[in-house]
Amino acid sequence: MAYGAVVPPLLEPCAPNPGRMRVKYPGLLLCAVASWLATACQEHERPSYLSHGVEAASTPVEFEQELEVPPPPFTEGAFPCSDCHDPAIPPNTKRREMKLAHTEIKLHHDAEHRWCLDCHSAENRDKLHLASGELIDFTESYKLCGQCHGDKARDWRAGVHGRRSGNWDGHKKYLLCVNCHNSHAPKFQPLKPLPPPIRPAPRTSS
Repeated sequence: MAYGAVVPPLLEPCAPNPGRMRVKYPGLLLCAVASWLATACQEHERPSYLSHGVEAASTPVEFEQELEVPPPPFTEGAFPCSDCHDPAIPPNTKRREMKLAHTEIKLHHDAEHRWCLDCHSAENRDKLHLASGELIDFTESYKLCGQCHGDKARDWRAGVHGRRSGNWDGHKKYLLCVNCHNSHAPKFQPLKPLPPPIRPAPRTSS
């Protein structure tokens, strides 16, 4: 409703009892109240857990403390990586197709701009590294994921993405991103639907 518009009176005397007033246009009153509430809500700052978008997604997430998480779901025999990667041998840091090892890994995770050593440390194969160069354990991989996926990391930290268990206002446990997503191909693959249930045979009277 524009400012300066003529607003009809919302109250009028009640016919049986002129001393009492009644709402003349209840629908108009409800619209006015709803409009006022919407304006009032917009004036308040949105909670941080709702302030997502481009800015939130591109901003790395800072975790104020270490979180309790399960061990990463390594392929049997794949960790520690130093069992095969001899630290005494200089690593080949050239981006290339794997032909001697890890040939089963198909990178579908921003493959045009990412490669193994963007996440894995070339100096310490049993560690990951952040964009700053800081080395982290595989149990802290959520910090690595949160560098690019800031909005998802905030949701995960708040318990609305992934899985979190524990006390409502106390100690909590989290699943790692890699407990649900394949780190090399994080998009969920389509699932083959199961067949429909078998209709039970009609009952026969004995």
